Amino acid sequence: MLLVLLTGAILALLMVGPSAADSARIQVLPAAQIEAEQILLGKIARIEGSDPDLVQRLRDVVIGRAPLPGRNRTIDAGVVRRRLRQNRINPDQLVLDMPPRVKVERRFIEIKQDKIKSLVADYIAQHIINDFEDARIKQIQVNENLKLPVGRISYSVEPSRNSERMGKIPFNVKFEVNGKFYRRVWAVAAVEIMTDVVVTQKPLGRHKPITEDDIEIRRMDLAQLPSDAITDPATILGQRTRRAIGSNTVLRPNLVEFPPLLKRGDVVVIIAETAGLKITALGQVKKKGRLGERIPVVNFDSKKVLYARVVDGNTVKVELK
Repeated sequence: MLLVLLTGAILALLMVGPSAADSARIQVLPAAQIEAEQILLGKIARIEGSDPDLVQRLRDVVIGRAPLPGRNRTIDAGVVRRRLRQNRINPDQLVLDMPPRVKVERRFIEIKQDKIKSLVADYIAQHIINDFEDARIKQIQVNENLKLPVGRISYSVEPSRNSERMGKIPFNVKFEVNGKFYRRVWAVAAVEIMTDVVVTQKPLGRHKPITEDDIEIRRMDLAQLPSDAITDPATILGQRTRRAIGSNTVLRPNLVEFPPLLKRGDVVVIIAETAGLKITALGQVKKKGRLGERIPVVNFDSKKVLYARVVDGNTVKVELK
């Protein structure tokens, strides 16, 4: 029994127990706004007293975690009393004036959708469409306003990994508060980049030589085109179709080809050059070949088969190592 009494006495000494004349007065407000992540007693109450150290201890008592920015939380008198006891402060020896419930609201800074759209638009203008003469942002979609804690706000805008830099582009907009990551928002931008491409005006049959009357230049959105779409009509003229092609087809290298300059059995001049020495001989083509292709050719003199590159309709060149 004596041990129990002594223990109780020690605890009583540890608990703040000022005399009535020196006791602190705590007037808890019915509603309060805070900025920090924790609710401190000093932020939701007026605290007065003759002991500065005690007043500061009371102000620093953590009542609980703050609500999210823009949200609120209700605290009852029992919670405040428990937090005081947990901090070795006896609420019964204080003048505690508190309503049954306290509404605590977290202050915030609101970043509206229009602001987020402008951040994304600035990034697109500087990093994606700045090198194109005919490009524009058709639309930017952001689905929410953002509420951030009060503080120093910074942000970064990044396109989603592996996304194309045209058409519909997802963006990750990250926000930091006081140097710490807080929240990210997704935005989707529709970017239009116009360019000239070569398009067929009419259906073209297989192996049809391509003329100026067969094609036209059309301005189209780059996002709707294959990556290897042909943009220069001069590269098409003189070629022929590999297969039948419909009208309004965007031409690509795999749809056209140069017609063979040589066919099997043609007689050609074989040229070989090395160290300032040029050797020529006659030969016979063993396989059809287009400009720049390597084909087998039989040398009439040596009867050997050589592989030579097609130079024109009469000449092939052996590449000596």
